[in-house]
Amino acid sequence: MLRTITVGSSVSIQGIYQGKLADGKITVRVGEELYTGRPVTR
Repeated sequence: MLRTITVGSSVSIQGIYQGKLADGKITVRVGEELYTGRPVTR
């Protein structure tokens, strides 16, 4: 499932959902890289 996260104040990253962390952030995969940030709400 594709998910979008924000990293910092203005960078958005879209990737394949990998998991949720205890603090509410989620991790997505883009190629070989993993990124963690706040999920963008619908």
